Amino acid sequence: MWIYEKKIQYPVKISCKDPRMAQYVMTQLGGPDGELSAALTYLNQRYKMPTQKAKALLTDIGTEELAHVEMIQTMIVKLTKDASIEEIKEADMGPYYAIRDTAVYPADSTGNPWTASYISSTGDPVADLYNDMAAEKKAKAVYENLLKLTDDPLLKDSLKFLLEREIVHFKRFGEALRNVEEYNKSKKIH
Repeated sequence: MWIYEKKIQYPVKISCKDPRMAQYVMTQLGGPDGELSAALTYLNQRYKMPTQKAKALLTDIGTEELAHVEMIQTMIVKLTKDASIEEIKEADMGPYYAIRDTAVYPADSTGNPWTASYISSTGDPVADLYNDMAAEKKAKAVYENLLKLTDDPLLKDSLKFLLEREIVHFKRFGEALRNVEEYNKSKKIH
């Protein structure tokens, strides 16, 4: 069970609207290595973890990833707020706009909708934790790329916060992996 505080995890501010940047940021909402995929992956994997520590970690990080979904959605809304049709066209967002206007929808930056096939859960705790570490490294790389695509210092601040959380998650998954491997070594077979 969770207690929800009605505030965003970290403030999302922008200097000015930028529909093109909104399109780039979308990949962290609905892309294969985005926040939604990570949240659902971790919240599904926790059920097969053999230790309470690993289960709790996946629950905590999976829940935090949902907070990151909210941050990405907020970025998209702020970056497209009051954008004119001309600005939408200039940003090559016409195909997206034709279907959804500027509504938030889980798709990647090229318009491919999010799919449940992005969720990774093998049932093997060690394999899943290695996958999770790789996912955090890939998300970090995406945030590094997004930082290069904007000159907005306010947006960069929020993107840097998310990048730093990927680093923390990577380290925490490493701790969980060691915990599970120690548990596996200590199992007694009769």
